[in-house]
Amino acid sequence: MSTESPVPSRTARLLPQLMKFGAVGALGFVVNLVVFNALMITVLAHVPHRSLWATGIATVVAIATNWVGNRYWAFSAQRQQDTVREGVEFFAVSLAGMVIPLVCVWVSHYLLGFTSLLADNIANNIVGLALGTLFRFAFYRWWVFSPARAQRARAARQPAPVERPTQLAGAPDGGLVGD
Repeated sequence: MSTESPVPSRTARLLPQLMKFGAVGALGFVVNLVVFNALMITVLAHVPHRSLWATGIATVVAIATNWVGNRYWAFSAQRQQDTVREGVEFFAVSLAGMVIPLVCVWVSHYLLGFTSLLADNIANNIVGLALGTLFRFAFYRWWVFSPARAQRARAARQPAPVERPTQLAGAPDGGLVGD
């Protein structure tokens, strides 16, 4: 007799979604990393506070990439019919999540005095990304792409059952006036 218990269905549904979210996030990471470093060594090379500007711009570009991947792949079963509302919520959560790496870069750069490109990358793309990822997954999963919300939306789109008027028992005309 086996002592192993079956994997709960909730965990069985969450794990593949978490893996897809991770794959989309990995793509977003690459986009963020490339855009951040490209801006740091080219366009923003001599701009004051360039690491903060590069972090913000790279994050916005990565958010757009992640929106497509999460909506059409990672959370495709839970996506809402109201694309605009879902998009606004996605971008709101993503922008709130952007504050996390910005704070990490600011602390590293201005409080701790680590001003090298390597230090900025560690603060932004390792510490900030890890903390921001946890924040975003939680809010995407339980608010933006909420399965309960998707179920309520599907139920609302179903036509309501047609109720027929009740007939009075024993009435020769079925209880309908004017027949």
